[in-house]
Amino acid sequence: MAKPTDEIIALPDFPVAIVQKIDGEMVESEIVLDQFVENKDKGLILYFYPRDNTPGCTTQAVDFTEKLHEFDALGYDIIGVSRDSIDSHKKFIEKKELQIPLISDPDEKLCQHFDVIKEKNMYGKKTLGLVRSTFVFDKEGKLTHAQRNLRAKDYADRLLKTLA
Repeated sequence: MAKPTDEIIALPDFPVAIVQKIDGEMVESEIVLDQFVENKDKGLILYFYPRDNTPGCTTQAVDFTEKLHEFDALGYDIIGVSRDSIDSHKKFIEKKELQIPLISDPDEKLCQHFDVIKEKNMYGKKTLGLVRSTFVFDKEGKLTHAQRNLRAKDYADRLLKTLA
């Protein structure tokens, strides 16, 4: 995993919509990420993925869920982010039994803050799309690691090794 470059990204101070399953109930709320880290006294792994219920995104979300206790033991919370709706996230969480919260960013405000919308070449056609990326913040909210254009397969294991 790459160390942050000269471009320092801070956790945003604006509210974002989040959904998660707590004690068997689906809970929707708004959080402000910089306050979230301050109030938890834990680090945060914020990962961006293109779409709910697609093969790579499902692999990544399930892997993070399966290794949630290992990340927790290292002192990190994990939150996924995509442009999908809260309803789409609810279905994804239910269908795949995810234990990680998901942020809905349909207006791309958070995606733009982290500069994860890039031009992609799909079958010779150029389009704008979300680039699979991960940002790791320590418990003070300082960016410690960033990686873009990553592969979903076995990524949770690779990240655990980096953070250990």
